Amino acid sequence: MDVEAALALVDGEVYRQTDRHFTDLQQVVVTNVLQGRKYLEIAEAYGCTEGHAKDTGFLLWKLLSEAWGKKVTKSNLRSLLTGQLKSFVPLPNQLTAPIEAAKTSQVSFVGRQQAIANLAGLVAQGHKVIVLQGEGGVGKTTLAQQFLRSQNFELVLEVLMAKETTNIVAVASVVEEWLQRDLNEDSGKEFGVTLSRLKRCLEQRRVGVLIDNLEPALDSHGKFIAEHRDYIELLRILGDRQLQSTTIITSRDRLCEADLTLEHYRLAGLDLTAWEQYFSAYQIEPATLAPIHQTYGGNAKAMGLLCGIVREDYAGNLAQYWQENQHYPLVETDLKNLVASQFDRLQQLDPQAYKLLCRLGCYRYQDLSTVSSTGILCLLWDINARPRRVIKSLRNRSLLEFADGEYWLHPIIRTEAKLRLEFLTEDWQQAQRKIAHFLTTSVTRIDNIQAGLTALEAYYHYIAIADYRGAAKVILQSRENQWGQYLTLGTTLLRLGIIEPLLVAIEQIVARIDHPRHRSELNNILGDLYWTTGKVPRAITCQEQTIGTSRHSQQLLRPTPENRHDLYYWRMLEVDSLLSLGLYNINLWELDTATELLQQAIDLAHNTKHHAWSEKASLSLALINSYRDRDMANSPVARLYRLIIELEDPAYNTGRFAYFMQLLGQVYCNQRQLEPAQKIWHRAITFARSSHYTQIEAKSLSGLGQLERFAGNYRQADLYHHQAIALLEKIAAKCDLAEAYFQWGITLQHSRQTAQSKDCMTQAVALYQQIPAPKQVARITVALDSKL
Repeated sequence: MDVEAALALVDGEVYRQTDRHFTDLQQVVVTNVLQGRKYLEIAEAYGCTEGHAKDTGFLLWKLLSEAWGKKVTKSNLRSLLTGQLKSFVPLPNQLTAPIEAAKTSQVSFVGRQQAIANLAGLVAQGHKVIVLQGEGGVGKTTLAQQFLRSQNFELVLEVLMAKETTNIVAVASVVEEWLQRDLNEDSGKEFGVTLSRLKRCLEQRRVGVLIDNLEPALDSHGKFIAEHRDYIELLRILGDRQLQSTTIITSRDRLCEADLTLEHYRLAGLDLTAWEQYFSAYQIEPATLAPIHQTYGGNAKAMGLLCGIVREDYAGNLAQYWQENQHYPLVETDLKNLVASQFDRLQQLDPQAYKLLCRLGCYRYQDLSTVSSTGILCLLWDINARPRRVIKSLRNRSLLEFADGEYWLHPIIRTEAKLRLEFLTEDWQQAQRKIAHFLTTSVTRIDNIQAGLTALEAYYHYIAIADYRGAAKVILQSRENQWGQYLTLGTTLLRLGIIEPLLVAIEQIVARIDHPRHRSELNNILGDLYWTTGKVPRAITCQEQTIGTSRHSQQLLRPTPENRHDLYYWRMLEVDSLLSLGLYNINLWELDTATELLQQAIDLAHNTKHHAWSEKASLSLALINSYRDRDMANSPVARLYRLIIELEDPAYNTGRFAYFMQLLGQVYCNQRQLEPAQKIWHRAITFARSSHYTQIEAKSLSGLGQLERFAGNYRQADLYHHQAIALLEKIAAKCDLAEAYFQWGITLQHSRQTAQSKDCMTQAVALYQQIPAPKQVARITVALDSKL
């Protein structure tokens, strides 16, 4: 039998009788019956109860019996269709059109054609930001998503605001993720730079933006709360009429910021016709819908939840449901009360599913907007028999959303689940720990942003139960990464450019950590975060605290075999912090202080298990001496060059050594040894590009610009300087950016471009003043006043 032709024939009869095409379940029933399957198999394939599949089949056979004048049953369907097909002459595309229409029709999206047209009209009038306002569950999110899909945007960017104000994602993190994960752009270390980069992207690409569930970020007057007023800057950018983007915001509350240009569109509940269409699609007689529709004000989410209850718990008998529940004592007729009643009923009918639903409220559904089946199963630690049945129970009652193998809770459902679970203290604690353990163990290697965000998600679950030590361990857990290293999550995220969330996370817990080593490790990472973002004084404070704790701890430990590992680790932290402080002070041009700190690192690490730090400190010290034009007979420069370039020693000839590779190039440059400097910098650039280490690539390009200046090739030098500046502005590394502007200014000075040279040096001074680095300012001022 031609199954597609048979489906087209049946769909045609359904459409003639009801003015509606196949529902998804009707299509599944016919297809599987023709293949000889039982109702139980059909139900398992579709994800409904056997009774619901039987009811759908019974109503369909009844409809076909009336259409063909013959009794149609599951048993004789195939033979009757064979006879009907002999006289069935399909029109062009009739075989596939009804099937595709059934597949693509979205029963849950009804009654909003006019709203779609109205939104399109607002966009045509030039409105760039539209606030879709309405009550909870009225269908704002569904309409917004459907509208953005209808506009055929190249890309849709989304931010789902947290239900609770304390969990709202910082706007800097949102834009950073859009740029890095969706737009394939590096984010800046300053919010203004990041926004400028986003604006450039939206000027060049046709993009839709959805900001969902905004009201938790608003105060009682409809203005952004103090902690999240940076969202105003994002909306100001998105409202620019030069952009190709359209932004839809969903919110229960009106957004009342006078400085923003936006349009509000009020979304009312669905009308009775839409409700009747929806219930009919699920084979539920809508005759008694009018009072129910009136009670719930046409709320779309209420419509879906009620339909699910009637289908699964009342076998599709809407009248029986309303007879039992019309006097339900609601405080007010809104979605919150409907959800509460659904939870109560679930608790009576399926206690195991109820328990799972409450536990699922622990997930945040933010950085990770969905949960895998494994992530759900980890919450069934005390349910051994048929755990997947419990999951199916929630799906069938429309309490657990599902698509593409992933699960999530509607925000309203999640709020109720979380509230109920918080009363069960033991379950609340256990669920948070189970989720944190699942997230931690699911990531064994970090080589992309998503893996890093997944691993970091465990941090928030420990924070929810005030387990700050557990949260610290998440950041400090080491894993393999794309650079072939075994580094802490914090250090890996820093290299991946996940700056803002990591910075906020460490700042939130570092002062609450009693464990001395964990606190010192966090300070060590925090120092590098501050250094990267140009907050050098804060970075210095963090490393000084680490050094103080390390030295004190070493004094308390006796050199016994039992303490060997602890002594090793404390010494490593001390040496690493000394090296970091030395590098910070070089950036500040505090060369005497840097020399003292680096020498301390060398004295502590030389010919010990920490000798690698001694080599790096010695190279950094050689860089200082090259600035001072001092004798470097005992420096490691020549040996390292030979190991990297001539011998290609794998211990040094690697991306892991790229940062100090570019320092080596600077030493040779300062000595005017142009050929080895050029080879080293080209090698560093190769490694930097392979591991997306933008900072190293930029610093090496700036160095190549200096080499071309020495050779008098000013045009090529300008090209290198320009490339370096562009990369450093991308990541907003202030110290390196200031030095790059300074070097470009010197090149322009040599090529007699006085005005341009002054502009570059002035920008360098401004950056160093922000850090602040007064000796660097003085150094550049001298160059500005000099004449060649």
